[in-house]
Amino acid sequence: MTLEVEIEDTFAEAFPMLASRILITAADEEWARIAAKTATGFASSIIMSPAEAGVEGPTVPPEKTPDGRPGVHIQIYHRTGHELKAQLIARIGQCILTCPTTAAFDAMPHPRKMLRLGASIRMFGDGYEKKDKFGERTIWRIPVMEGEFIIENKFGIRRCVAGGNFLVMGEDQDSALKGAMQAVKAMEKIEGVVLTFPGGICRSGSKVGSMKYKLPASTNHPFCPLLKGVATDSKVPNGVKSIYEIVFNGVTTEVVKKATAVGVKAAAEVKGVKKISAVNFGGKLGPFQISLKEALASVK
Repeated sequence: MTLEVEIEDTFAEAFPMLASRILITAADEEWARIAAKTATGFASSIIMSPAEAGVEGPTVPPEKTPDGRPGVHIQIYHRTGHELKAQLIARIGQCILTCPTTAAFDAMPHPRKMLRLGASIRMFGDGYEKKDKFGERTIWRIPVMEGEFIIENKFGIRRCVAGGNFLVMGEDQDSALKGAMQAVKAMEKIEGVVLTFPGGICRSGSKVGSMKYKLPASTNHPFCPLLKGVATDSKVPNGVKSIYEIVFNGVTTEVVKKATAVGVKAAAEVKGVKKISAVNFGGKLGPFQISLKEALASVK
């Protein structure tokens, strides 16, 4: 594959985080997606959000769900198991349980630990809830005014990959944004990947720490076009006026690598995109190094 846009020979630095993957089913795809989007709100980055979370793009067809209804996968991430469990209970209880027609099932492949989330949520039934079997799954039937809410008893968690990224550099804001949007559109087709920022795009990429204030993160000034000629360590190429960062998480490094490849390729095909790069901190942030060129070479 030959691309005219420069693909910098660099890598994205990703890191492990604990995650849960939930399948939300509903009477139709619209309600499943409403619940999914609500449950993953205010979760763009663990830097300041209470969790990282996102909705997977592909719809799960009825023939592949436990209850024969359309479904959507979501992923929720946190640093520790205790904090992740608290976020899961809150988001399932407030955003999925409350949404018309929904049910919630575990969907994490090869989990390392099982959390009794359903056993916690079932107490909303105030003693009227019933434990039952749904095929091979143990579930709770919780009475609600609509009818009943079905939730699986246990949900799996494991360490997944967070912080996959690449930078779309354009000759102007319009071209950079179009490139970023095309990247997101392509990446949303990949099962097992979530893009946690608004529309899948981050305009305010950050670096670790701050040079002036006591902050865990601050603007990634080397990649701010307005600071070219001001910041001595600027990395903005000549002719680039706008940069967007695509940040994404995935259940495995292989999935993150595939998402990197399809996203970079899609962005590079947009007129006005000048260069694709990635953010890393020399291996100090995380153990996963996703090479842009290796990712492109691995996907045809």
